[in-house]
Parts: sequence; C-alpha cells; structure tokens
Amino acid sequence: MSRNMSRRAFLGRSAAFGTGLTIVNSGVLQAGNSPNEKLNIAVIGVAGRGGANLNDVRSENIVALCDVNSRNLAKAAEQFPQAQTYKDWRKCLDQKGLDAVVCSTTDHTHAFINIWAMNRGLHVYCEKPLANSVEEANMVRQTYLKNRNKIATQMGTQIHAADNYRRMVELIRGGAIGTPMDVRVWCSRMPEGGDYLPEVKPVPDWLDWDLWLGPAPYHPFNPGYLGGCLAWNRFWDFGGGQIGDMGSHMMDMAYWGFDLALPTTCKAEGSPLSTDTCPQWLTAEWDHPANDWRPAVKAYWYDGGKKPGMPSEAFDREKLFKGALFKGDKGWLLCDYDLRILMPKGDMTHYASPKADDLIPPSPGHHNEWIIGCKTGKPTLCNFDYAGALIEANMLALAAYRVGQKLEWDSKSLKAANCPEADKYIRRTYRDGWTLNG
Repeated sequence: MSRNMSRRAFLGRSAAFGTGLTIVNSGVLQAGNSPNEKLNIAVIGVAGRGGANLNDVRSENIVALCDVNSRNLAKAAEQFPQAQTYKDWRKCLDQKGLDAVVCSTTDHTHAFINIWAMNRGLHVYCEKPLANSVEEANMVRQTYLKNRNKIATQMGTQIHAADNYRRMVELIRGGAIGTPMDVRVWCSRMPEGGDYLPEVKPVPDWLDWDLWLGPAPYHPFNPGYLGGCLAWNRFWDFGGGQIGDMGSHMMDMAYWGFDLALPTTCKAEGSPLSTDTCPQWLTAEWDHPANDWRPAVKAYWYDGGKKPGMPSEAFDREKLFKGALFKGDKGWLLCDYDLRILMPKGDMTHYASPKADDLIPPSPGHHNEWIIGCKTGKPTLCNFDYAGALIEANMLALAAYRVGQKLEWDSKSLKAANCPEADKYIRRTYRDGWTLNG
C-alpha cells in the first residue's frame, strides 16, 4: 500500500464529507440556495428516538408531525402547534410544501417511508437501520442513487460525527497499521429469544395497532411489542436483532475505516434457528473486494457474548462490551466510540503523522450535517449510498444464518448465485395494500 495514496486519496475525500459520495447539485435543492432558508420538515415518529431527532431539527420549520400513538402525537403538537398532525405516514407525505422528512418509526417501516419520501423528491433523515431486509436496503440505496442530485440523506448513526471516529480513520488510512487485512467488530448485548407474543385485549384507544403493524404480517396486539427498539427488533417481522440494531452503529466504524462497500460473499452462524425471533448470538464473515488503495479484506461480526480473539497487547481490553479491532500487516487498532489504542508491530518508522491539511474536519453535528446538505448540496457522510450498502450486508448475514450456507453474493441481481433457497430471506412478504416502492 502506498502511504501517500492512502493519506491523500482517503483523507482528502473524507474531508469533503465522505468517500465515494456524489456532491449534490445545490441549484436544484428544494430549499433553494440560501443556507438561511428554513426547511419545512415532517417528523414521522415523535417519541423516544423520534423525540430526540425532533429536538435536533427544531431550528427548522416543523410543519407536520406523525405518530400512531395519539398520546405521543399530542405532546409533540403542544411544542409545535402550527404543525399539521397525522397518524398515517402515507397521508403525511402528501402534505403540500414539504422539503424534508425525519423518520424515527419502528424498523419494519423505515424502508417504506424512506423510499416513498425520496420518490416525492424529499430529503430524508432516517434512524438506523435503513431497512429490515436485503431487498429493502438495496431499494433504499438505489432510490437514493436515482435522486442524489436532488436530495440529501442521512442515516441516524449519530456517533459518526464524533471526533474519535475521525482520528480512527486518519490512522488507518494514513498507514498506521500498514496494509489492511481484516476488521473484527462486536457488541456483547444478548437479546431474548422466544415466540411472538400472545394477544392482549383491548387495544388501547390511543394506539392505532393496524398502522403500527403497517406492512408486517398480522400479529395480535401485545404491549410487549412497544417500548423501544429492544422490545420489537428481536422479532423477524419487526426488526433485525442485534446486527440490525447495534450492527448499524458498530459496523459503521468498519465501513468508514476500511472504505468498505458491498461484499462478494457472506456466511454466518448463530443460536438455534427460531421461526419467530432473531438469533440470540450471531457471528458473521464477509469478503470485500480490493479498491484503489487497499487489497481485498475480510470483515467479521460477533454479538450475544461472542468476541474475537485479541492480540496480547490488548489483553486488558478483552472485557470491552463493544468495539472494533482493525488488523494490518504492521499492527492493530482497537476502537470504540471514544477509544482508540494503536498496537504496532515493531517501530513506527512506516508511519508519518498527518499534516494539518490531511485531518478530517470536525463535524457540525450529525443532524446539522444533513440540514446543511439539504440547503447547500454539501455531501453527507452517512448518506443512503454508504449506509444502504452497510445495511444490505448486515441483512445478508441474517439470510446466510437462516439458510446455514455461505452465500456468493451478487447485489446487482439481488441473488446468491450458489443458494437459490436464500431468496425467501432476501425479501419480506407484506400485507395486502402495502407497497414498498410507492
């Protein structure tokens, strides 16, 4: 690997807000060319993460609020009495004069809202994950690519804006660990297993259960599905388990650090297969092809208490709950949200500290980066091209786990050439009346 190529090619592109990203043509942005002009934003999902996201974009014009929970909707409406209110996001997206959408709903509706909004020319900020299947992630990404000269998008992996991530990327791409070889990522959270929940009557009058289910297959109401992502995302019809949840955050380090995109293969194993719930533990492995600065590399995922082996230099860090270990031919870099430990092999004569011009500039804030992108066309780091590939790979691991076979992956055809039985796990089945590409 050429150190100069690594530093100049990668840090330069990151300084422009990300590698492999297309600069948006600000002349056709809906908000016009003035950074001072406020966006007209619809916020779909207004409590929990939705409430936090709502607060982070409140500097703009909040003109629409949507939630299937009328109590949460009423509380949000007290803060923004000028906003129109909806319980059905499809009707919300038809409101005239919208510029942008913030999506913070349950995981199984993210892709629908993302695609419908982009099809209407709206900028989109979406909580992680972007989608709940390989096909959904692929369609979100492709829809964005068709519209990227008109809209700004951002996946809600907020920690991406932290300075520690930038220093991590600078070290790796500056050659501190030498030629990249593999990256191992883990999160020790162990979700519950079990079956879909039994019916509880009555459905509260403040909840539209049918709209909460949305495109998912019908399940009778149970309050155990409510209460945040850990309540619903362990079920296949509503989420993607820990690789869908924390995998969105943790694999972000791997994707930015090694400049990963779509994998060519994937295999996975986990706890005994359940028809109802995602694995309580999962390990996965992807092959990623070479690009213009590094050779082909492998990426690994571990959750539910599984962890990679650590180099001896990191023995006292083995109790880390989550993290990423980057391996190169000249050392390792151990990282977490606010941690980075460089463990070189031998001396560091192969590495020169980056100059000031090579440093990735501080983020204006994850939400502000998106708002700036909407108004000026400046690219966002976690746009739906970058994030769509990441989520597609994560969902592919779940498909590989369910068939119990290594998949030779062709993203263009959306097929595992060696395993046609994987098709049923690449796509979800939706209830009548729900269209993904609407």
